Amino acid sequence: MTLFDDGTVSLSTVEDRVQCELALPDDEDGYQYNYLSDPEWKLTESTLTIRDGQWFLHLGFRKPSPAPECSTAENGTVLGVDLGIEHLAVTSTGRFFSGSSLQHERDQYEELQRRLQKTGTRSAYQTHRQVSRRLRRFAIDRLHRVANGILDEARRYDCSTIAFEELTGIVDRLPNQTVFDSWAFRRLVSYVEYKATVHGIDVILVDPRNTSRMCSRTDCAHVDSANRSTRDTFQCQECGYEVHADYNAAKNIGLRAVRCGHTSSHRTGISQCALKSGTIAPEKGFVPHSPGQTE
Repeated sequence: MTLFDDGTVSLSTVEDRVQCELALPDDEDGYQYNYLSDPEWKLTESTLTIRDGQWFLHLGFRKPSPAPECSTAENGTVLGVDLGIEHLAVTSTGRFFSGSSLQHERDQYEELQRRLQKTGTRSAYQTHRQVSRRLRRFAIDRLHRVANGILDEARRYDCSTIAFEELTGIVDRLPNQTVFDSWAFRRLVSYVEYKATVHGIDVILVDPRNTSRMCSRTDCAHVDSANRSTRDTFQCQECGYEVHADYNAAKNIGLRAVRCGHTSSHRTGISQCALKSGTIAPEKGFVPHSPGQTE
């Protein structure tokens, strides 16, 4: 989609590009013109819908908030986020975002798709398209909610950076993921990226190698495939540390961002990874928010 200054928009379709005029009020003092004429408002995700045989394009805009003061190497904090199927996202602060509702909707869609393909009628084809659009709308809504939750968590713990692993790494870790899962992961990261910009929070991707096999205790860091005894359980074969596997991976992702921040020529200013009960860093280990708290 391309928006032009003359009040037209060009849309790319499966056949060709279509250029249309925006339906704007006659009164140029209308709020719509504020978004179009003010360069501080940036065009963001928009939706194209059909209703009663007519197409409607709803344009989305956002205005970045002033960025906060840059974090120094002494106080920069990163929120590590692990992505998956059973849990769409797990943060290094111990917040779990369930993927069960999205997985249930997808499973129902795939079952209906198989039945409709056997039918092969025009009516079945139209039903398939309707159900596909419904699944997409449901998924987008759910992904936005999770993205908002991740941003809430980052702001709650005063994080300057949110770290994900590179999405290519998820393919290796979750070999049974579907095209839909890959699409959902990409969408979720992109939603977090543009929402984080508004709050002056950076989003970075880190090397995914061994994030699910490495012990997240900074005084251990033992890597072994046997550490992950079950899908949900991580138990280090070296030090005995036992924790939920996705939470362990989220901490490793955050710690990897910390290490990258220290060695990068850009100096991202990240010095610790946020946990629910404190912070953790390779050099300092675990530092509780309050005396007596444990990792």
